[in-house]
Amino acid sequence: MNEPSNTTRPNGSTPRSLSLQDVGPSPSILVVDDEPIVLRALEKLLKRAGAKVLALDSALEAVAAIEEELVEVALVDIRMPHMDGLDLLARIKKSRPDTEVVMITAYATIETAVQAIKLGAYDYLTKPFDNVTDVVAVVRRAVERCRLQRRNRELEEAIEVKTSFEGMVGRSPRMREVFEVIDSVAYSSSTVLIQGESGTGKELVARALHKRSPRKEGPFIAINCSAVPEPLLESELFGHVKGAFTGATTHKKGLFEAANGGTLFLDEIGDLPLPLQGKLLRALEEGEVRHVGSNVNQRIDGRIVAATNVDLERTYREGRFRKDLFYRLNVIPIDMPPLRERTSDIPVLAHHFLRRFSTRDRKTIEGFTQETMAALCSYSWPGNVRELENVIERASVLCREATIDLHHLPRHVAENGGPALSEDGTPLSGLPYGKAKEIALAAFEKRYLESILEKTKGNISESARLAEVDRSNFRRIMKRYGIDAKRFA
Repeated sequence: MNEPSNTTRPNGSTPRSLSLQDVGPSPSILVVDDEPIVLRALEKLLKRAGAKVLALDSALEAVAAIEEELVEVALVDIRMPHMDGLDLLARIKKSRPDTEVVMITAYATIETAVQAIKLGAYDYLTKPFDNVTDVVAVVRRAVERCRLQRRNRELEEAIEVKTSFEGMVGRSPRMREVFEVIDSVAYSSSTVLIQGESGTGKELVARALHKRSPRKEGPFIAINCSAVPEPLLESELFGHVKGAFTGATTHKKGLFEAANGGTLFLDEIGDLPLPLQGKLLRALEEGEVRHVGSNVNQRIDGRIVAATNVDLERTYREGRFRKDLFYRLNVIPIDMPPLRERTSDIPVLAHHFLRRFSTRDRKTIEGFTQETMAALCSYSWPGNVRELENVIERASVLCREATIDLHHLPRHVAENGGPALSEDGTPLSGLPYGKAKEIALAAFEKRYLESILEKTKGNISESARLAEVDRSNFRRIMKRYGIDAKRFA
């Protein structure tokens, strides 16, 4: 192995090309080679780069070690006595599927390379090594891939748990509160008012209330009050008799009657015309409706769930919505948080949508690069979950690689999701990729920590819990960026 004569900078730090510290916690590396010189050289190199290294000269010892040690990357020589590297590769992948294996050989051939890849090897290196930076670079990529796959699996497991809640995905405290309210009030027949911005999933909440209620065997009927022309809306809601108006050639039941025994979901209730608001109030208070053109009242027995993306308190103060109707609808309020207020749900939602679209299109996409996820988590999402879903569908269709990268995202998400400039004002596009990535990720981490500390008023323990990060690690990251929790108290 030809090591450079000076692998440290004047200040004693290790050059980035020879460091693994930027991938996160020290990676655990297994090195297996029966040549003592190569084994010790690799052990020394990887330890200097910041890894925890287990160096073994026997494949049989490695089989036992892999059962006990959680190894992220294994560097395995192909030619060894008693058990060759390909057999060890197969044993490692069977025992530890997440461990990435890099094969080492002095006799590289196309046949052995193909066989190694088929058995699950991540890459292979030929010795003697021309440049130690190439070795560290391969190991770094293998560590990132291992951690990406592990994170994807954890997210998949989280998705499985959360999607059991009637198709809704979320594990943030705000969404857990929504799930708890739904569970608590689903049994009741009281009217529910769901308020939230467009795209937050208000209809999913209405459907969850229905599915968990005693009325689940009855119909779930939804109408968008802003999508039906005003002259037709009264007939749609309350029904009409034959001859009630031009074109009324038959008797027709309204949606209130059709929802008997079930749930009627009135979406965008804030756009209901004032004349119909009075009729709706009467129907809710008396449990009866009157067909257009009739003098006979009809009993109704459906639960009413309404939703709006406007502030109804403000609209009734402005005279555009009846105050008495607001209070009649707002018996049980449920507020849906915008996506920007539950950023911890973005990775879970992104993987949920990616799985759906890649399955639909028969693709195998493993997940997202770190830069892409950082951009997704930093973007403000004015269109909320619906916008995120559309962005992931677009990225899934465009992607031809194993992971979603920044260039698969719409430009406004990729550029606005992270900092466009470095600290000295240099555009990131004018910097080398590695440096731009380092700046973007650092800016994201700092913004994320500050926002979560602001939410918890500087409570480090609560912030670490919300971030799902060990408290000591949370403090370490705070220290790295010079963040003082006291200024958020």
